[in-house]
Amino acid sequence: MHPPSNSSPAPRVLHVSQPVDGGVARVVTDLVRAQRAAGMDVHLACPDGGTLARSAAPVPVHPWAAARSPGPGLRSEVRDLAEVVYAVRPTLVHAHSAKAGLAARVAVRGRVPTVFQPHAWSFEAVDGSLALLARTWERHAARWTARTLCVSEAERDTGRRAGIAGPCSVVPNGVDPEHFVPADPRAARARLLFPDHVADAPLVVCVGRLCRQKGQDVLLRAWAEVAAGLPGARLVLVGDGPDATALRAQAHSLALGSVTFAGAADDVASWYQAADVVVLPSRWEGMALAPLEAMACARAVLLTDVDGARESLPAAHHAHALVPSEDPAALAAALTVLLRDPALRDALGGRGRAHVLDHHDARRTAAAVEAVYRELLGTAPTEHRECSTT
Repeated sequence: MHPPSNSSPAPRVLHVSQPVDGGVARVVTDLVRAQRAAGMDVHLACPDGGTLARSAAPVPVHPWAAARSPGPGLRSEVRDLAEVVYAVRPTLVHAHSAKAGLAARVAVRGRVPTVFQPHAWSFEAVDGSLALLARTWERHAARWTARTLCVSEAERDTGRRAGIAGPCSVVPNGVDPEHFVPADPRAARARLLFPDHVADAPLVVCVGRLCRQKGQDVLLRAWAEVAAGLPGARLVLVGDGPDATALRAQAHSLALGSVTFAGAADDVASWYQAADVVVLPSRWEGMALAPLEAMACARAVLLTDVDGARESLPAAHHAHALVPSEDPAALAAALTVLLRDPALRDALGGRGRAHVLDHHDARRTAAAVEAVYRELLGTAPTEHRECSTT
């Protein structure tokens, strides 16, 4: 495995991603498209399936068969990825999320500058000995990481507290404000084929993978209280994942007939536009993408106060849009307040859209990532800092 000649007219970047759906896939898609438009030679290695491989077109995609979590196939996954790296001969490798970060850094071992973007730390997803193992790996892997790229200062600080050293930059997530735009809720609901009798009902939407991280189980416990106080209100869970069956059973056991499981959606913009409130009750994040997309659609959001949440919101929203994690009573109370106050929702939505335009435009994010690349490749003067915020 050898880096290409420095005579290459543009950086050749190989992005490696697993997962291939959800927020990470949307971040990677926006980034590779923006980099290609900026003239970079961009390649992507990811598994088939999901939305990433097809949404990244026309960026060249190199199939990489890899499970979402480490397992018995890890050795062959690393070997296969090393073959992709050898074939592409990138100037720089950019690995997204824990599994790709593991495989890419073992395959490359620092022979090509490697950027690792955790998109939330793996050790937050597990407990006990598994969490210790994940922290130990991340500390070890720092030697093969030219730059850790965090999406929030809180995510960076979580890594530092875990003992993960090495150079780090903070580049907040961004979204496409020309795709996620304000729209009339009734028109959006009509596009989604909502029955007429719920077209005017208060509507809460939660977009995210159905898994423990995203906290939909907490939301369902909170929704029982919301529905009791607002009998016409509806909740839609948009997404799929390993907890889908358990969450459906939970909704049934709580007699929550006002909850709809919409399944996965390739384009979630209409769901945000249809909502009165977009909620994300996560247990952990780096900086969640769904609230940024919802705010770009001028919708009020309600988040749990995990890494990246405060940084993603205008400061004036904190009193209305943040609740403690795993607290269904607080979540229910805040949702009820927002659903009963259309003027407050409109004000929050308008300010949220302006905030995204100013701070979380995907083009701004791509430019900041390019600046990190240029620093690593020696094509931009910079003063070395142990951790910078871009």
